[in-house]
Amino acid sequence: MGIIIGIDVGISTTKIVGMRDGKPSAPIRITAADPITSLYGAFGKYLHDNNIQLEDVQHVMLTGVGAGYVKNDVYGVNTSRCDEFIADALGARYESQLDHIIVVSMGTGTSFVMADGDDIRHIGGIGIGGGTLQGLSRLMLNTSDIRQVSALAKEGNIGNVNLLIGDISANPLPGLPMEATASIFARAQSDASKADIACGIISMVLQTIGSASVLAAQGTDCRDMVLIGNLSLLPQCDEVFPALEKLYGVRFHIPKYSQYCTAIGAALAYQRR
Repeated sequence: MGIIIGIDVGISTTKIVGMRDGKPSAPIRITAADPITSLYGAFGKYLHDNNIQLEDVQHVMLTGVGAGYVKNDVYGVNTSRCDEFIADALGARYESQLDHIIVVSMGTGTSFVMADGDDIRHIGGIGIGGGTLQGLSRLMLNTSDIRQVSALAKEGNIGNVNLLIGDISANPLPGLPMEATASIFARAQSDASKADIACGIISMVLQTIGSASVLAAQGTDCRDMVLIGNLSLLPQCDEVFPALEKLYGVRFHIPKYSQYCTAIGAALAYQRR
């Protein structure tokens, strides 16, 4: 059997992974000015870097918001398309080895997909994600480079911008520890340092996503949230999500190939079909 190529086509970023014998290999990410350039650049680079011939590729599976721009087969290889929410769920389920999960796909915005075995349903989303982080960083820090913002945030103190429960109450409130956030950015001053602002922006985005995923699980018995997408690579995830786990009694999982789960899921959709 040849290689199945799964491609998650974004507006400017494309992620690609090959599946051989049911296992992902050598995923890569390419950024370009538009989805077509990004897609074909990623495909060509993947074949070149892994010494794969075009005839070795059995099928190409496309997903993502940019997939709609691709009307024909990619380089003449049989090409199909997979619903992005299905790809999210299949990839997250494969990577986490969990069957009953809420997939939290942290892209430009954030979507929530319930996966209970083969029952996969999009259950909602919020307009906060990587796009929010970049936009606010442009306005407040004069950069949209998330890696730069993340590095800057490591030097910041969240207590300088956020109001905590301990700031407004002499004792813990029921279910709320003293270090829990009472109000995001409520303590920020006009002379706040860039490091504190960066820390506040990232914390706000991740806390909002985490809290929204818990709300999305209300009325269900699901307590496992699988985080996928580029934001899952932020080192601040290791601080924000464990705190939310204690607060809400849930479990957040970040699988090995979290940023490539949608591309993996697209390839798995072909095998599943």
